[in-house]
Amino acid sequence: MDTLARYRHTRLGGIIAIVLRRIHDSFVTAGRIVVMAASAARYLVTDLLRGQFQWKEFISQAWFMVGVAVVPTLLVAIPFGVIISIQIGSLAQQVGATSFVGAANGIGVIRQGSPLVVALLMAGAVGSAICSDLGARTIREEIDALEVLGISPIQRLVLPRILACMLVGVLLCGIVAFAGVLTGFLFNLLAQGGTPGSYISSFAAFAAPSDLALAELKSAVFGLIVALVSCYKGLAAKGGPKGVADAVNATVVLAVVLLFAVNVVITQMATVFLPQRIG
Repeated sequence: MDTLARYRHTRLGGIIAIVLRRIHDSFVTAGRIVVMAASAARYLVTDLLRGQFQWKEFISQAWFMVGVAVVPTLLVAIPFGVIISIQIGSLAQQVGATSFVGAANGIGVIRQGSPLVVALLMAGAVGSAICSDLGARTIREEIDALEVLGISPIQRLVLPRILACMLVGVLLCGIVAFAGVLTGFLFNLLAQGGTPGSYISSFAAFAAPSDLALAELKSAVFGLIVALVSCYKGLAAKGGPKGVADAVNATVVLAVVLLFAVNVVITQMATVFLPQRIG
């Protein structure tokens, strides 16, 4: 009995130690990401004032992110619009509110659908690409070489990627919103027997420019989070190619969790502080 009790005590102590270590590592990671964000903001101000901002790197990264994410975004946005249209149309027919299908489809896609699609695509495609690029540079000691030359990796590599990621997030949100609304409109007309006038009038009665503005704001924040997480994990990669792969995996998981949590917070704040249009 004494041996069994000691075994259980030792095992419990090991589990507690692992949990405490994970909590400690989480706070350390959060603190370092905040420090990186503050450093990037400082370099943004000073570089713009001195005319030293890395415009070439910014444009190059933005174009690369567009090439990585646009096609998957369209491939997700089109079936997403169809799914929303099917679910909303079925529910509207059951409750006898088919005249409000356009409003429900359009507002659902713009307010929640497009930012969430952007969040997933940014984390899965753009974030993994950024992390793998910086991780490969890290294990090849290119980052150390920059620091030896007196060049800040945050100023030279991280800041342009942050701004490019935010810009691409905003652009992708517009693409998803347009594709989702158009797909839902066409599906409602061709497959559900809806009329163009009813769909458009209900959408125009309830939708507002603030809905798209909030979605774009969410997407910009999502781009910021993805860039910070992926850049941090890429610069902290170690252990060779396996370390880069582990960093990419951690980037996607952490970014998705943070993005959904931030989406809940922003949505709740918008619901509380922004008046909703009722017609």
